Amino acid sequence: MRKVLMSVGAVALLSACAGPGIGNVTSSPAPVTRSGPVGEAGFQQWITAFRPRAERAGISAATLNRSFADVRLNTEVIRLDGRQSEFTKTVWDYLSGAVSPARVEQGRAMLARHATTLNAIEARYGVDKEIVVAIWGMESNFGGNRGSTHLIESLATLAYEGRRAEFFETQLIDALKIVQAGDVTPDNMVGSWAGAMGHTQFMPSSFLEYAVDWNGDGRRDIWSDDPTDALASTANYLARSGWQRGGIWGMEVTLPQGFDYGQVGKGTRIPTSALSAQGVRSVDGRSLPGGEGSILLPGGAQGAAFLIMPNFRAIEKYNAADSYVIGVGHLADRLKGLGPLRGVPANPERALTRAESVELQERLTRAGFDTQGADGRLGPNTRTAITAFQRRAGIIPDGFPSPTLLQRLR
Repeated sequence: MRKVLMSVGAVALLSACAGPGIGNVTSSPAPVTRSGPVGEAGFQQWITAFRPRAERAGISAATLNRSFADVRLNTEVIRLDGRQSEFTKTVWDYLSGAVSPARVEQGRAMLARHATTLNAIEARYGVDKEIVVAIWGMESNFGGNRGSTHLIESLATLAYEGRRAEFFETQLIDALKIVQAGDVTPDNMVGSWAGAMGHTQFMPSSFLEYAVDWNGDGRRDIWSDDPTDALASTANYLARSGWQRGGIWGMEVTLPQGFDYGQVGKGTRIPTSALSAQGVRSVDGRSLPGGEGSILLPGGAQGAAFLIMPNFRAIEKYNAADSYVIGVGHLADRLKGLGPLRGVPANPERALTRAESVELQERLTRAGFDTQGADGRLGPNTRTAITAFQRRAGIIPDGFPSPTLLQRLR
């Protein structure tokens, strides 16, 4: 069995159900429902049935023969895919690791080492070099954790397993297109167990959409020790996702007494001039940028507040988790010489467990604040319900799920 190494990028990918390429999936034929023997025998039958579907998608028999020569069912990948963590980190725990002093120091070293290349990439795509390096650091610890799982094997295993069969079969066909184009050999196409590849952890579909051959060697190579193509591909991804040249991702701000928390949330965009008139200020003395922004409270009213700008949403297309986007933006700011966050609470409340999240949703719904289901995923519907409950209860309507809130509902 080939070694399975779960990369930083894969963790972020699965926690957010999004990452490079998740929102850019190309079409493929519908997979055949698995039947017959299970285990290795069933897997080999699945490969036999998959081959004509791949050929109809443009994959040659020669590419299939090379790519599947040594592929076996990877039971460790199945185990990892089925693993559900009961506990989650708070945003502050996440950021303490994502923007650690060691990572800031290493990021600055990488900026210096690759200065010529990064300056040229920034000039071409208009994406701040610090943002590109921050994503590199977040996704693979600057190339130190690119993953070592054989991707054809892992993607085929996940397509056979069936829980997300259609998605992973699409990614498998896209991976085979990459091999067929000559960008990488099957043996060298390695990455995380969930299919993310290279220095900045692209899924195969996003590779086909955004990868570039920056160094002109005829291959879009994001796997080798040279990070050049991966860094340029990441900048291209953000540029085509709406990155605004010269803009910022956001900034930490302070909110005035009496602030209307009904304005909080990514779905509410407010002219920054109006926010400034209300008394919203940056924590470090910078003027608020022009345009429209949103106020985000990832840890509730007792934690740091952020003014997020359109470039936040460009990073969000790379990975949709708020913690991830704030981590990238804050790490980039630290690489530029800005200071640490000031509003991190000294004793933040722990995150809810999955069981507690389900209970929170059930209790809110029974109290008349419908969360549109109780699946433990605390998305916009749940936060809207929380906010409505908080308003009725006379507490700050920040929409934040916490053990204290759950206890109040109990």
